[in-house]
Amino acid sequence: MKRVLVAGSTGAGKTTLARAIAGRVAIPFHEMDALAIAGPQWAENPRLFEDVSRISSGPSWIFDSYGYPQVRDLLWSRADTIVWLDYSRPVIMRRVLRRSVARTLFRRRIFGGNVETVGDWFTADHPAWWAWSQYARRRADIATRCADPRFAPLDVIRLATPQAAREWLSVTTATGDETRRIP
Repeated sequence: MKRVLVAGSTGAGKTTLARAIAGRVAIPFHEMDALAIAGPQWAENPRLFEDVSRISSGPSWIFDSYGYPQVRDLLWSRADTIVWLDYSRPVIMRRVLRRSVARTLFRRRIFGGNVETVGDWFTADHPAWWAWSQYARRRADIATRCADPRFAPLDVIRLATPQAAREWLSVTTATGDETRRIP
């Protein structure tokens, strides 16, 4: 477990788990949204592919994403482990709503120095709406990729509940010896 993608729906807790794994196994963590969003007004990073290519060519890394479309195949082909947070829609929605409400109310700055606003809640790409509308498609896409022969060498760790994620993390060591495939 040296090149890890923590995949799942928007709001699943990918960033939190990826940071925790990075701390346990002592490999660099990279926040995908921070790489993809270059600045204010949610400006996209025009060098995303180059940046992700450079990072993912290294010997070890963890990304908290199953990959933006322009880097998805690159990351999946270079990863050795997928940790899939395959949580139910109610779990996802509770998490994403709680996070977005806090970000909006407390004006928390996130990637690119951006802030979620009340007005953002009325756009189709707001995390809450995105999580709801893309849940089934994202889940199906991750399942398809996990079964794809191109990615057969990947160790897929599928975690169906936050409790399962906590239990798995508790046995994950710096050597990665405790990781295991979960159907």
